Amino acid sequence: MTVNPMTAKEVTKKVFNKEELFILDVRNETDFHDWKIEGENFDYLNVPYFDLLDGVEEILNKIPSNKDVLVVCAKEGSSIMVADMLSDTGLTVSYLKGGMKEWSEYLEPVKIGNLNDGGEIYQFVRIGKGCLSYMVISNGEAAIIDSTRMADVYLNFAENKGVKITHVFDTHLHADHISGGRVISEKTNATYWLPPKDATEVTFEYSPLEGGNNVMIGNTSINIHAIYSPGHTIGSTSFVVDEKFLLSGDILFIDSIGRPDLAGMAEDWVGDLRESLYTRYRELSEELIVLPAHFMIIDELNDDGSVSEKLGTLFAKNHGLNIEDENEFRKIVTENLPPQPNAYQEIRETNMGKITPDVEKQREMEIGPNRCAVR
Repeated sequence: MTVNPMTAKEVTKKVFNKEELFILDVRNETDFHDWKIEGENFDYLNVPYFDLLDGVEEILNKIPSNKDVLVVCAKEGSSIMVADMLSDTGLTVSYLKGGMKEWSEYLEPVKIGNLNDGGEIYQFVRIGKGCLSYMVISNGEAAIIDSTRMADVYLNFAENKGVKITHVFDTHLHADHISGGRVISEKTNATYWLPPKDATEVTFEYSPLEGGNNVMIGNTSINIHAIYSPGHTIGSTSFVVDEKFLLSGDILFIDSIGRPDLAGMAEDWVGDLRESLYTRYRELSEELIVLPAHFMIIDELNDDGSVSEKLGTLFAKNHGLNIEDENEFRKIVTENLPPQPNAYQEIRETNMGKITPDVEKQREMEIGPNRCAVR
């Protein structure tokens, strides 16, 4: 029987649609427990490839015949071999094309909504890493916010929409993934905006993104107001787009809040984090739709696969916004920090322009889940 590949896009649709899927992950146990494909109705079996070299007979009774079965490995080779063996026993199975490497890099664009002037805003969901980036389109022009290193995805999307990318923003200096901002800026001659307090060590030209900046996209009145909101990094900056959307970077998520320690400054920055969330954000309209730079768990996805929620709802439901005692807030935040992201120091240096790893090295640096939130 022929074994068919299943693409990252097809798996993403199953995640969004809450479909059933049985995943046989043949990576080693450590890698599987650290990071796997997540779906609300997915079931899993983790058996390392080396345990299956002599055959798949011992696991046949654990694999359902009434569900789609997907074999997953790091780069696809091992999963093809295991899928072939399962197919030879009469089972219908697929393998993940490109493996977890491909899963880590896939971006799915989802339309978030319309702007007042007839423009649009799109969210790019990096389903395997939990990264979220954005494109604001108005009157033939586009701005990109918190892009990943897969620059061609944004360039091709803009081309298909018939718009010119004129501005590129990063809300802060990212530590868990490599930004595509500089590459997109160079390829399109777009202005690249960075918060200056995060950019003291960058080696390239940028425009300083500061509180009060109004940036025009198209010739319409779409203003991107920069709100200085330190805490995750010293320069973290939020945007209000069209008086409707709050791009919160890594300060505020749907189910958690940003971690303040990725530059080794947790004790110093936790106070900034509280002030940004409990003072600056409280002054904003509760009707704003929060669009964060990451999601942590699959439960944060809306029915259409997007990640968003009204600010007022988060003030009511997000535990990180409801810790009244400042000392307790400080304690909870600093004592519930997850492990640092893989290679985060190298990622920061790459985003500063200090080092230029090749593509394979960049992939290796980014492998694994994002860890931008307080648990």
